[in-house]
Amino acid sequence: MRITPSMYYKSLYAEQNSQINNKLFDVNKQIASGLKIQYAKDDVSTFAETMRLDNEIVALGQIQKSTESGYKVSNQSDEVLNEFVTSMKRMKTLLISSANGTNDVTSRDAIAAEMRGIETNLKTLANTSINGQYIFSGSAIDIKPISDDGTYNGNDVAMNAFLGSNTQQQYNVSGAQLFLGEETLTRRSVTTNVANSNLIANYGTLKSATDTNNPLSVDSNIRDMMGDTDNVIDSINSKHKFYVRGVRSDGTAFSEKIAMRDDEKIDALLTHIGNAFGNTLGNKVVNVSMNGSGQIVVDDKIKGSSKLDFNMVGAVDFSGGAAADVTNMSLLDSGEKNFDKIMLGTSAAANPNLYVKEFVKSPYGSVGASNISGLLYDKTQFSVVGNTVSSNVAQIVKGSNAFATSSTKISEVADLSQLPSVGSLDGTQFKLSGTNTSGTAFTAQIDFKNTAGGGSTFSLDGGVTNYKIFDVGTPRAAVDADAMTYQQMMDVMNMVVTGNIPATTNTAADYDSAIISSNAVGKTSLSYDGKIKFGDLNVISTKATIALYDANSGTGFPPVSGVGSTSSVMSFNSNNALTIRDPKTDFFKTINEVITAVEDQKNNPDSTIGNMRNVGINNAMAMMDDLQGHIYTTQSQVGAHSNTLTSSLQRTSMLELSTKTLRSSVIDTDLAKASLELTQLTTNYNAMLSTVGKISKLSLVNYL
Repeated sequence: MRITPSMYYKSLYAEQNSQINNKLFDVNKQIASGLKIQYAKDDVSTFAETMRLDNEIVALGQIQKSTESGYKVSNQSDEVLNEFVTSMKRMKTLLISSANGTNDVTSRDAIAAEMRGIETNLKTLANTSINGQYIFSGSAIDIKPISDDGTYNGNDVAMNAFLGSNTQQQYNVSGAQLFLGEETLTRRSVTTNVANSNLIANYGTLKSATDTNNPLSVDSNIRDMMGDTDNVIDSINSKHKFYVRGVRSDGTAFSEKIAMRDDEKIDALLTHIGNAFGNTLGNKVVNVSMNGSGQIVVDDKIKGSSKLDFNMVGAVDFSGGAAADVTNMSLLDSGEKNFDKIMLGTSAAANPNLYVKEFVKSPYGSVGASNISGLLYDKTQFSVVGNTVSSNVAQIVKGSNAFATSSTKISEVADLSQLPSVGSLDGTQFKLSGTNTSGTAFTAQIDFKNTAGGGSTFSLDGGVTNYKIFDVGTPRAAVDADAMTYQQMMDVMNMVVTGNIPATTNTAADYDSAIISSNAVGKTSLSYDGKIKFGDLNVISTKATIALYDANSGTGFPPVSGVGSTSSVMSFNSNNALTIRDPKTDFFKTINEVITAVEDQKNNPDSTIGNMRNVGINNAMAMMDDLQGHIYTTQSQVGAHSNTLTSSLQRTSMLELSTKTLRSSVIDTDLAKASLELTQLTTNYNAMLSTVGKISKLSLVNYL
């Protein structure tokens, strides 16, 4: 075969020129763009790996952004809580200073004024915001968390930062946790608020050879506490009666009558009270003591329960009769509460020889004009402020110690160990009395019945005309006793208090219509701390008054101690002991009580001056300790959040750098290598051109 110049050209130049030019183009493109490939077709595996790494880098960027935002809130929260700690330390110092007996009224007023200033600063700190978003409002970041009165307005929703696949970290502390949180290791403590002195010491003619002028203590005789009208110590007759009522840690209520002699010690009375709460020789569930002002203090030994409560009334009939030995507290109404009037013969009581001693007092009105408020426990009227009527007993779920909500079943809160139907609310009756929004008096009752008995009803005429309390089932029927919720009970209250009663007794449509009409006039609800309140929607100052109580309230004291008692299944408003310590925190309410103790110049609770229900400076110190402990605990949690977020930021930054490095190794051009390859290709290309040129010259010579 004859080899022609055309064949040389095609073999040495055309094909190699095209290949080398393509390679030169690719290398120049890599150098210019810095990337190994431009399109997926250039290298499918490299393109797929690059896309995967790009997605990873984007995700890490989102994680970093989320973590940084969360860290800002967490870090700011930590700084604010540092200021909280500093302010509370100053308040604690002032509180200790106020307890010093050398301070006069002016000094304590000045201390109280500074404490009010700290309170204002704490509220300002509580309302801290970042870029207009409040950090202590939970997820309600646009809502100012703390009102001027200390009420919390946010929610308890946790805000989480995204830290990776299925991984989140809380970065906020909600105001619900900070200001209303719960310390499960705290033990509840309550105290009476009536100061007790040695009554015998005031009257020399009453003293026996063994009497002294010492203040009351656990070693004092019962006679020293309850008084007497002669100087004879009766060591035979148990003439002093003590009516003890309350709620144990597990939520069970009790009513106990304790009979004691003149010569028995107060310490023995405290032992009896402890036994009523459930103390045994081998197991103490409460500790009962007496402070220096003669007030009885009950400390729960069970952690994390907010249910413990206490009330006590003492009575003695100095005539030697049986007037003090009753089963119904209302029978003591005829007695005299002022011992001095009995001794001076100035008593105007129906029974001037019956001394009735109060241990707990409250400003809550009584149900029935003849009742003495100190004798009442849970048969009391709600407090009225402006257009709001409020109860004072928190509704707490037995199993969880959580506050009840509108959907909570009443049976989940009630003490089902009480009569009339142990284990169920069936047969229980609540009394509802007061005046409606028009000022008209009413007396209603709510009857809890199971479905077999026709279901639950309410009436306004003593059970003659019974209105069904409808459930929300299909078909509609009267709700079962144990299924009734707080909302259903509050619907009844709202209808009665606003005067909107169903047109018929057993028609669901009429029942629903009455609820709608009543909601236009007033609203009955549960507050954030589980207390029932009614708000009159159309006036500034309401005419409504409310008392809601178990029909067993005020009765059920057994003829023999510990035998046959019947107590209320639950209470809504109570003349109960003051709370000193509790697992549940109400930050600004507690701060206000602490400052009020200083403003009222009280070292211990004293119902005779200032705020009747104030705890006193000594108890306020314990309350401040608990608040500080709660803030420290919360700050520790915030610190843990910040540390986790910081670690996440560091880890994310390292991963992002590592991923970018890996991506660079996959897709980025090695400029040194590409430059060397460009040089080699250029050299090869020039060599090819030179060879082609020589062959072309040789072919021309041969041709010639």
